[in-house]
Amino acid sequence: MKTLLASTLILGLAAPATAQDFAAAMGDFLDQHVVGWASDPVLLDAIRDKNAAHEWIDQSRIDALDRAWQDEIGRSVTPTISTVMENPASDFLRARVNALGGAVTEVFVVDAHGLNVAASAPTSDYWQGDEAKFTETFAVGPRARHFSEIERDASTSTYQGQASFTIVDPETGAPIGAMTVGINAEALF
Repeated sequence: MKTLLASTLILGLAAPATAQDFAAAMGDFLDQHVVGWASDPVLLDAIRDKNAAHEWIDQSRIDALDRAWQDEIGRSVTPTISTVMENPASDFLRARVNALGGAVTEVFVVDAHGLNVAASAPTSDYWQGDEAKFTETFAVGPRARHFSEIERDASTSTYQGQASFTIVDPETGAPIGAMTVGINAEALF
């Protein structure tokens, strides 16, 4: 019944599904299952480390890293992608995704420049800084959230929405990064 209801709403048989229709449900899901992750020391330390490493990075270097990431997708040697995927923070995220049994399809964390710090699976690009998931969270401030529309994800064959929020350093109260979570739409009902 849950699957049928979600499919009906998502396919627009009852009404067109938009981000506004699901924003409250995605916000509740974040609050119940995800927000606590952002205060774990393994994530906070990883973000702080990347922010320190990228303190003086310029846009040309960001663009070069983003191109390198995209060029590595599907290859056997992936030095740029591996720095993000093979670290304790990414292991932490994968464990949390697995514990939610399919409710979360992906999760990734970015630094103050919108560059990937950790991810449960490789993203299509390294730099998220030009996307709403970053510009409407980190750039806005500590309590900011962004909810995408529910869309069919070709790689997972599921309907999902992305919910993003600013990560705040609990010691300073300042924004230090952002997290984006792909939520399987069926988990919202």
